[in-house]
Amino acid sequence: MNHRLEKLKSWMKEKNVDVTFLTSSENVFYLSGYYTDPHERLLALVVFQEQEPFLVCPEMEIYNAKRAGWEQEIIGFSDTDHPWELIQTSIHKRIKRVSKVAIEKEHLNVERYEKMLELFPQASFVSAEGKLQLLRMIKDAKELKLIEEACALADYAVEFGCSEIKEGKTELDVLNALEYALKQKGVTEMSFSTMVLTGANAASPHGNPGETKIKKGDLVLFDLGVVVDRYCSDITRTVAYGDINDKQKEIYDTVLKAQIAAIEASKPGTTAAEVDMTARKIISDAGYGDYFPHRLGHGLGISVHEYPSMTSTNQLRLEEGMVYTIEPGIYVPDVAGVRIEDDVYITADGVKVLTKFPKELQIIK
Repeated sequence: MNHRLEKLKSWMKEKNVDVTFLTSSENVFYLSGYYTDPHERLLALVVFQEQEPFLVCPEMEIYNAKRAGWEQEIIGFSDTDHPWELIQTSIHKRIKRVSKVAIEKEHLNVERYEKMLELFPQASFVSAEGKLQLLRMIKDAKELKLIEEACALADYAVEFGCSEIKEGKTELDVLNALEYALKQKGVTEMSFSTMVLTGANAASPHGNPGETKIKKGDLVLFDLGVVVDRYCSDITRTVAYGDINDKQKEIYDTVLKAQIAAIEASKPGTTAAEVDMTARKIISDAGYGDYFPHRLGHGLGISVHEYPSMTSTNQLRLEEGMVYTIEPGIYVPDVAGVRIEDDVYITADGVKVLTKFPKELQIIK
């Protein structure tokens, strides 16, 4: 993990940042190797240009932090302690004057920001999020291996879910069965709340599974992801239960064509916007532009949503090591909802698709 901290320290020197104060579980994990969900309690990693960083966590978590490999100072606190006083003391042991502090503006809540203002009334505050997201955006070999393992489990989940589709079963019946099957394989966490949506429900991009029963002629949409050692996968497949009508088939074929074209457009040097627009043009030319309401995809890693954001306005150029989703969709109320999503990795000269479940229309009899 030291090379990650060194990259952050180099950025701090370049920007004249005296202290970086990180509180999100994901960024603390990325830099320290230690992950916890502290709930309402404070978790923080405090980094300096030259001095040794220190970790702040509940006292009952100190053993876990050390076990995860953190060898520097740990400030543990009980539920009756005032951790901010301990933090101020440890910072002033390392640096006497603090003029600029980098924080996660999208994560640090107002109460904790006010505590920071009390500690450093003369300091200015800048955002650390952009730098951390850029660092996390390029995956190393170990990260890629974990994401590939998560993708293989996601493929299995979709395959198992398809085997559970039967007349009269509800969305929740299928969802519960596939998540139980994953638990039997040792999976303890999903990347997000699993979606199994059928019929009209599939036409809602972020629908909520419920008691709707699956019936012949329905499309069934699976959207799910698996976490392996803190790294996420994210897959969507839409399958048919029995024969579907011509309009549903047309929508499916349009999404599939757009998705494949976007994958083929993904390579180093291409912008995120170009990839998004490759898929969006195909869908618009087919007359469904108004029914594709979201971005093409998003980065994937420790968080299920991270850099890069695959939008029509993002001019960021793709680089080797990026992992992101490609997930065009068409959602026509009372007609059909179709989304097809893969996780892809940018290689030195192209793209590698990490999710493998077939995309050609699967008809479940």
